Amino acid sequence: MKKPAVDYRQFRFSKINTPEYKHLWLILGWVWYLIMYVVTDRCIPFDKCHVIHSSVDDIIPFNEYFVIAYASWYLLIVGSLLYFLLYDTKGFEDAQKFIILTQIIGIVTYIAYPSIQMLRPDVFPRENVFSSLLGFIYSVDTPTGVCPSLHVGYSLALLSVWLKKADRSMLFKFAMTLWVGVICLSVCFVKQHSFTDVWAAALMCLIIEVILFGKRYYLPRLSGRKETEKNFEG
Repeated sequence: MKKPAVDYRQFRFSKINTPEYKHLWLILGWVWYLIMYVVTDRCIPFDKCHVIHSSVDDIIPFNEYFVIAYASWYLLIVGSLLYFLLYDTKGFEDAQKFIILTQIIGIVTYIAYPSIQMLRPDVFPRENVFSSLLGFIYSVDTPTGVCPSLHVGYSLALLSVWLKKADRSMLFKFAMTLWVGVICLSVCFVKQHSFTDVWAAALMCLIIEVILFGKRYYLPRLSGRKETEKNFEG
């Protein structure tokens, strides 16, 4: 069994500012987000929200079976963050910083430009366990605060960190990319988000990617490639 990077059994709150444990402060990002989620989700009236709709939404059919992929998002979030927390604290820091930035941008956008989607079917075309699960999700999650989609944003944030891990195989990275891709598509098929929410989230994540990793990850690789090409031409 792989040995954890940090022995959390030795953790005391008095040690939280030490190099070994200071990454735990980033967990507070979730506390801030949950508070702001309640504020934006419950306190902004529906009639103040702008309807988000794309012509692509009219092409994508409702399909309750995609709730499997949609719900697997929770496994992706918890599983990835728990793995990073135990075995890769730098990966945990990168993932949390990425997620916190999506949360800040998302919440600010929801307040400055409240959004709502009207895509949910009035009646499910089929009654089965998948539509029942989706009905439950509808009941606890209002259709407001949708653009950009944080469901998509969190998924792309974690994918970004996984793809940068040198100890992961290409097969693993392909499977992770496929999983995240299906999750991002599922939000449209279960009518939890408009296609507009998806591309807005992708654009948001692209900007964050450059901010977080442009100088530290991409520039060194581009510089190395140019140096290799220069040596080859010489």
